[in-house]
Amino acid sequence: MMRISSGRWIPCGEQLWRGYQQKITPPNTQLLLRSQFSPVGAPHKAASSRPASSARLLSIRPGSLQAPCLIHTDSHDTSRRKGFSMKALSQAPRPALYLGFSGLIPFLSAPLLMATTQTFYPEVAYAQVLYGASIVSFLGGARWGFAIPTGSPAKPDWMNLGNSVVPSLLAWLALLCRDNITEGALVVIMGLGLSLHYDLTLLPGYPNWFRAMRTVLTLVATFSLVATLALKRVCSEKKLKH
Repeated sequence: MMRISSGRWIPCGEQLWRGYQQKITPPNTQLLLRSQFSPVGAPHKAASSRPASSARLLSIRPGSLQAPCLIHTDSHDTSRRKGFSMKALSQAPRPALYLGFSGLIPFLSAPLLMATTQTFYPEVAYAQVLYGASIVSFLGGARWGFAIPTGSPAKPDWMNLGNSVVPSLLAWLALLCRDNITEGALVVIMGLGLSLHYDLTLLPGYPNWFRAMRTVLTLVATFSLVATLALKRVCSEKKLKH
């Protein structure tokens, strides 16, 4: 305490700080601070039976405690949900790129020929449907062959092998639609879309570059079949000379 000439006593800096701390600090926090920072041999330490470890536990904030993860995630489910980018095409092997994109030539040549001549040729359209059915059957066989080897991420179970048979059945139905090009083309489009859905979301295992290439090839093949159906409606029909 300091005394001035008027006879009043003014508390010094340490007492002011203690009084200010008592005003802004809640009672529970004051007790915790005293139990942690009081000097050795203080009167209240002898009366306190609470160990220092319990005081430290009380000082932990609730937000710092994290609950353990109780949800089990499968590695296959994670790979199915994991997206891919079209930039993965740069990682594709050269033979796969060249053979895959050259396989679009029969798809694109049919509508280009009919659009150039302004004539719809049923034989050309059916040849396109035949080629599309063979591609759909090939995609199902690729899934079957991918699941068979030992150590493959796609197991030879009912899910993989059963779904790999469905594209072949759709291709067979498309071949039966010789007299109706529209139905045959729609069945091929259905087979292409279903195979892409299997390989991207339902069945795991394919690398990202293959899934990206499959997406591009399937979209181009589908648009070519849609273009053939559109030309059938707007162009005059004419059969090829035998």
